[in-house]
Amino acid sequence: MRAIVVFIDQIDVPGTLHPTAHQLLTLARAAGEPVAVVAGPVDAGLAADLGAYGVTRILHSEQADLADYLVAPKADLVAQAAAAVSASAVLLDNGPQGREIAARAGVALNAGVITDAVSVESVDGALVAHKSVLAGSYTVAARATSAVAVISVKSHSVEAAPAAEATTPAVEAISVNFAPASLGARVVQRTPRAASGRPELEDARIVVAGGRGVDGDFGPVEEMADVLGAAVGASRAATDAGWISHSAQVGQTGKKVSPQLYISVGISGAIQQKAGMQTSKVIVAVNKDPESPIFEIADFGIVGDLFKVLPQAVEEIKRRRG
Repeated sequence: MRAIVVFIDQIDVPGTLHPTAHQLLTLARAAGEPVAVVAGPVDAGLAADLGAYGVTRILHSEQADLADYLVAPKADLVAQAAAAVSASAVLLDNGPQGREIAARAGVALNAGVITDAVSVESVDGALVAHKSVLAGSYTVAARATSAVAVISVKSHSVEAAPAAEATTPAVEAISVNFAPASLGARVVQRTPRAASGRPELEDARIVVAGGRGVDGDFGPVEEMADVLGAAVGASRAATDAGWISHSAQVGQTGKKVSPQLYISVGISGAIQQKAGMQTSKVIVAVNKDPESPIFEIADFGIVGDLFKVLPQAVEEIKRRRG
């Protein structure tokens, strides 16, 4: 059975698997034999968690350079581990770090790189990735013609599921030969980001996003997000106006999200916005303009004033929860 490498970063939060890792392991198990490549320590709890998702082999490194520099050393780890196990594919998350590692590992492995994938399957012995292209206008199937494929997958594109039978993975420490160029930018200081109490935008199962229609007041959007346990997103118009941080921007030039539920509030739904959220499982739109393009892709639409609709929805959700 072919080896499918899944990269797992344990540098910042050792001992805990991110939900995205469970999703990647679920995809890897369906396509071959999942092999975990871990940056950081592997304790008994982490090994058991990986084994529950069918991992048979764990390669890890605790070399200080993985934490002391930017992402390039992690790409060296991924590339060298993938070569060591003769992997046919490497799966990573589709966040900024995952995409950069994918690009660097792709160069090192002389591999085809596919980003923004929403699913991966084995077709006639080849690994095929499905992704949205041209601002979400089309869904295509892509296959790397190289011996190894490097694929970054959007969060929540697949439901994570443990293996039918847990395994006891073999744990092997490896020593990475870091390229001199990989050690060109050292991290000299880390400042923890203020906790918002909400999930990260790209990892959230539910996203509530506001646009020009909020007119500078994200209060109703944030209240809806908090009652649903959701992340807060925004259109480019809202971030450019300074109403919310640019880190919340969803769209072609912002973050790409694929949650189970995406609630669009006061956003017209121009192609720039669609490119970042069109692969969401369920899309709910609230807009007072019935001709708004967002209604073309919405599963459910409400034509109305968001400042009246959202408070009513919040109260109803609270009432039903008792």
